[in-house]
Amino acid sequence: MSPADWLQWLGFQLSLSVLAVGGAMTLAPELHRYLVAEHGWISEVQFGAAITLAQAAPGPNVMFIAILGWQVGWASVPAAAGPLWQSSLAAMGVLVALGGVLAPSAALTYGASRWVQRHRQRLGVQAFQKGMAPIVVGVMLSTAWLVGQSAGIWAEPRLAALAAVSLLLVWRTQVHLLWLLGAGALAGAMGWV
Repeated sequence: MSPADWLQWLGFQLSLSVLAVGGAMTLAPELHRYLVAEHGWISEVQFGAAITLAQAAPGPNVMFIAILGWQVGWASVPAAAGPLWQSSLAAMGVLVALGGVLAPSAALTYGASRWVQRHRQRLGVQAFQKGMAPIVVGVMLSTAWLVGQSAGIWAEPRLAALAAVSLLLVWRTQVHLLWLLGAGALAGAMGWV
């Protein structure tokens, strides 16, 4: 990647930041388009692995953006340059990715939340909050579709049915997500999926 590519990527992250309504995972479809389809900086497998790793690890969902930043930074340097140089640019990739996504949205969220708290009784504020819910759900479903597609889930009926059952359990019951993750890990360890 050239310095211009780094600046372009930072600008993209800064502009993408304000679209993260509902959390960082809602950015996955656009990040996929930009990093995999448009620029080819990382592969489909690397993108899916970043999301999978971030979801499996404890911590915030924004971790997948840090992993993507690491992958882009690492891949931007030829292996012949050495691991120190690759690690340095990978760390820079993390800073560009996280800084670009977190800084504007954090400032906007801070200001907006203070304003909403002062004006929460207004009809427009209540309508906005209720109107955003289906948008967030739709973006999260598109993220699930992309992750499922990159993992090959939708091509295999058994895995697609398992994903549908998991969706229904999360939606309609009070089953904690950790139980579902544990059941998925057990099913994988047993070779069932």
